[in-house]
Amino acid sequence: MSIVLGPNQYGKAENRLVRIDRDPDGHRITDLNVSVALSGDMTDTHLTGANDKVLPTDTQKNTVFAFARDGIGEIESYALRLARHFVNSQPSIQRARVSVGQYPWTRLEVGGSPAHHSFARSGEGTRTTVVNYDGAQAWVVSGITDLIVLNSTGSEFWGYIKDGYTTLKETDDRILATAVDATWRHAAAEGTDWGKSYTTARQSLLEAFAETHSLSLQQTLYAMGERVLTNCPEIVEVRLSLPNKHHFLVDLAPFGLDNPNEVFHADDRPYGLIEGTVQRDDAPPAGLAWS
Repeated sequence: MSIVLGPNQYGKAENRLVRIDRDPDGHRITDLNVSVALSGDMTDTHLTGANDKVLPTDTQKNTVFAFARDGIGEIESYALRLARHFVNSQPSIQRARVSVGQYPWTRLEVGGSPAHHSFARSGEGTRTTVVNYDGAQAWVVSGITDLIVLNSTGSEFWGYIKDGYTTLKETDDRILATAVDATWRHAAAEGTDWGKSYTTARQSLLEAFAETHSLSLQQTLYAMGERVLTNCPEIVEVRLSLPNKHHFLVDLAPFGLDNPNEVFHADDRPYGLIEGTVQRDDAPPAGLAWS
């Protein structure tokens, strides 16, 4: 029996980067969390400690900030620039993965007009991208996390399996709430209007959630993924993770009160977790997209 080195990578994680674009008509904030992971010819480093093929993680951090000097633009374009730089500039690096999360800021209003340089963090969800590049091909996955949505009616749950441990009662009117974690794979890394694609995908998720009379969260998941693929031809696969944020009707009878489906206890855990993929049947191979 022999012992060998398996897959490995190294990088600088969670570089917090804020860029201020100081436009005369109003400042703009780009607030990012950037992680870099590199892999390649690192066998000697692991077996002997030789570092002649290692690009220090501190250098990776500096590169993340330096590349923001001339502007960031859409996070997919920024991540592609970084990934290609790391692979194309260093012979020992064969693959780069750059992950970016973008935190949303909303301009404050003063006297009914947008403030020049004052902002508040908004609850619109965190935009994300993960770019993988191997020196020949790039894969781009975009997405959104922590997009919190709720339907106060229009959701049912009944007809499920019942056994000796089942206590849940069927309902034809319940609150449906979730924190959407969605990622979507693009057919190509070039020629995509990343900003338009993200805006359309996000709006598609929201519209499908609002317009679907849900008999199960699984049904809603599929409707959301299907809507994204229908409205975004450049996207070939959508992956969704939807925690069921349970809201339980409070029994007010002990206090001599009724509860006509109005007062609920929001329970944060445990929660149902519904996950699934919606994809085109002719989607190109994923390659390294999801790795």
